[in-house]
Amino acid sequence: MDAGTTTQSHGAEQVAAATPAAPSSPSGAATRAAGQLRLLAPPAAVAAGVIGIWYLFTYFVLDRDQQFFLPPMHRVVDVGFLTWNNLEQVLLGLWRTTQVTLVGLALAIVGGMAIAVVMSQARWIERSVFPYAVAVQAVPIVAISPLIGLWWGWDFSSQVVVTIIISIFPIITNTLFGLRSVEPSMHDLFTLHHASRFTRFRKLQLPAALPAIFTGFRISAGLAVVGAIVGEFFFKGGSYGSEGLGQLLFLFQNQLSGSKLVAGIVFSSLLGVVLFWFFGWAGRRLTDHWYSA
Repeated sequence: MDAGTTTQSHGAEQVAAATPAAPSSPSGAATRAAGQLRLLAPPAAVAAGVIGIWYLFTYFVLDRDQQFFLPPMHRVVDVGFLTWNNLEQVLLGLWRTTQVTLVGLALAIVGGMAIAVVMSQARWIERSVFPYAVAVQAVPIVAISPLIGLWWGWDFSSQVVVTIIISIFPIITNTLFGLRSVEPSMHDLFTLHHASRFTRFRKLQLPAALPAIFTGFRISAGLAVVGAIVGEFFFKGGSYGSEGLGQLLFLFQNQLSGSKLVAGIVFSSLLGVVLFWFFGWAGRRLTDHWYSA
């Protein structure tokens, strides 16, 4: 190596040493942690506020002999969650209610989508059927509970029927809305290619309706939990030990056991949240690659 090359290399090393290093970018882990904090901080703040109001109401609004109506949170946790006998009773009731909810919701999805598909085929069918769907949604369960009990018995089947009645309407309306929301130009394109009615439905209307359909599923998921608990209130058939959350809530109310009552309400709410989250996740998995809300 000659002297000129050595001098140039030495000068390049000096320049590189004198050049300040570029500031390092924040790590991916820190960025994800900040994102998680922004996501979780608002609900955590709301939860802290609710707990604070809960304690305020229990200790400063209710008299001491009325605190069984709304026990403080630590007592609910101790009695409803940390006492195994009580927790086991509530978990068994949750499992029973989950069965009613899932069966009723599945039947509501199948029936509601079938009704919506039929109504989407012609306006006269929609005008003929839709008023009855509204009537089913509006009918008071307490008014028809004797008929339901006479037709389907006083146990699991009637509880499922109540769940279907309460949860089916959002599935019908959202599915019908999604099927009707396809742009006319897309229909014209399929008509130009002489697509059959089934091809039009499978390749155009159903994919376009998926976001609205899953919105209906999410709404009906919470309503299905409500329907299952309402059905268990009205139809208490079954052997001892097979009570659902609705029957247990009624029992805890009669026993004036506020701690177990609140624990049962918490578990029923968690069931609705899990189902709501599941349908939201499933809808995103199916539509995220082409649809953005």
